[in-house]
Amino acid sequence: MTRPLTGFDRTLGPAVLVLAVALACFELTGTDLWLQDRFYDPGTGRWLVDAADPLGRLVFYDGPKGLIILTAVALLVLALGPARWRERWRFGRRDLWVAVLTLVSVPVLAGWGKDTTNTFCPSEIRRYGGDVPYVKVFERYPENDRPARRGRGFPAGHASGGFALLGLMWLRRSSAWRLGGLALGLGAGWWMGGYQMLKGAHFLSHTIVTMLLAWIVMLLWRRVVRPAGSGL
Repeated sequence: MTRPLTGFDRTLGPAVLVLAVALACFELTGTDLWLQDRFYDPGTGRWLVDAADPLGRLVFYDGPKGLIILTAVALLVLALGPARWRERWRFGRRDLWVAVLTLVSVPVLAGWGKDTTNTFCPSEIRRYGGDVPYVKVFERYPENDRPARRGRGFPAGHASGGFALLGLMWLRRSSAWRLGGLALGLGAGWWMGGYQMLKGAHFLSHTIVTMLLAWIVMLLWRRVVRPAGSGL
């Protein structure tokens, strides 16, 4: 029997629209620079968070990244393993594949974007002590001021792993589980993305766009892995 679409599933179209609006707003305003200025002290040349601090890197960077990789591996094992493993956790195989594919594809998509957009991180631009001009995602570099290297700042690669945890929303069909998965994905994404912003590794636009892309990718995998005929 086909189940109706959930309220979350119906947000795919609106999410694409919000993504387009967000990109336009950041291109047409100076919001990124205005916010990033609050995290940087031009007198000392330091960011609000020290990127070299080992505890901060463990808590906000290496630790979360390692846990996300372990989560993806564990879910893949459950998806490929015998049915009794999934029954023990009350996870469906299709739901597991949605989570696994989201966890893998969102960081891959972010990596492709970083290779393609040629956008630099805040700490690399002259306004914050770097050596390249500030250019937005859809702008061109000045003919007489083109960087010798390519930028890899957009979208936010580190935060993409946290936001990809949104795929865990569908492992069970209860509202409490889905809300918990939503909170986990958004919380982890902003935990990791906020750290990057505070140490000059990303602008706000990089993190917001990554969050919206993760949501869209997750819902697209829902449609691919669980087509309408099988019930969402």
